[in-house]
Amino acid sequence: MSDNAPEGRDWVQDTKEEIVGMAKQGVKHPSTKPVLTGAAIGAVAGAILPVISWPLGLAAGAGIALYSRLKK
Repeated sequence: MSDNAPEGRDWVQDTKEEIVGMAKQGVKHPSTKPVLTGAAIGAVAGAILPVISWPLGLAAGAGIALYSRLKK
């Protein structure tokens, strides 16, 4: 299996830990505000664009914000 991630990093485990941390700590977690901001921006963009609905935009915005947060 090809592993493009740096040695010792598992992106699935990192994502799970980040989401569980945000769920437990709420707005006190450092990733919560950027992910909520990304979700809001995605929802607005989804409402404006003719093909994409706001729920899809919300999910995409939150996903992109979480991904960018995990890359750091």
